Amino acid sequence: MPPTTERLRFSAIGTVWSITTDRPLAGDAQHAISERIETFDAVWSRFRPDSLVSRIARVPGRHAFPDEAGPLFDLYRRLGLATHGRVNPLVGHRLENLGYDAGYSLVASADPVGVPAWDAVARWDGTALTTTEPVLVDVGAAGKGYLVDLVCGVLDDFGVDEYVVDAGGDLRHRGGTPVRVGLEHPTDPSLAIGVIELENAALAASAPNRRVWGDGLHHVIDGVTGMPTRTVAATWALAPTGLEADGLATALFFAGPDELVSALPASPFEAVRMLASGSVETTPFFEPALFFATAAVRDRSLDGSSAR
Repeated sequence: MPPTTERLRFSAIGTVWSITTDRPLAGDAQHAISERIETFDAVWSRFRPDSLVSRIARVPGRHAFPDEAGPLFDLYRRLGLATHGRVNPLVGHRLENLGYDAGYSLVASADPVGVPAWDAVARWDGTALTTTEPVLVDVGAAGKGYLVDLVCGVLDDFGVDEYVVDAGGDLRHRGGTPVRVGLEHPTDPSLAIGVIELENAALAASAPNRRVWGDGLHHVIDGVTGMPTRTVAATWALAPTGLEADGLATALFFAGPDELVSALPASPFEAVRMLASGSVETTPFFEPALFFATAAVRDRSLDGSSAR
């Protein structure tokens, strides 16, 4: 970004947004951004009873979606294949069952609810989703990054060509000057495990500790077991779009970077994942950017045991 920048901050879809531009955003641009976010939320939010996905959860059948749904469902299909069903947008009822519901009860039910396999209960034909039973779609694995892309599209339409859009850690940059981004340590927000320069790309980070509400309960759900994943502590993904970066950051909890190449054969991406043992797996781009801020962090694994 150029030396003189403007920043717009607001809260939406349960997170804090920061939009940094090379000049102030006009009122009509700000209004268009708000409208775009509201339109997306009205379709995809499982926390509001009037959303499309909430209606689908009550009434099975054929439900038409806006055009934006195509890329999102297509990415879920490809990530589902690459992770053998572990990335699955039908985890909504299971999240509610575990306590992460519209009322934020944060109390898990004693009677578990399974996660249905996509092909068993749903069919996407490119314009509509047909379901054979009530299912609750949850696009938390990639939806926020996708909304970042859609907001960037609004900025593009208004002729803004230097910006960083940050939605709670899902970032996308456009412009001639890269920005430095720290990779936050998953157990200590005051530390970074590395720093990269983000340039005309998107970066997404995911860590279960961002939404923890009980013993071992968090929002990253294995679509096969129906349980929160435990083997990976944090992930980062760099990709051309926020949709791809966000989806990959989730999929990395269930598969390594090499296994995910098949999901995005035409889109180059880079990735890091920190395992619960404290060890780090990375693709070449991130290798020179990674470091541990202190010897204490470097020599201590995330579960408190000695790193090997």
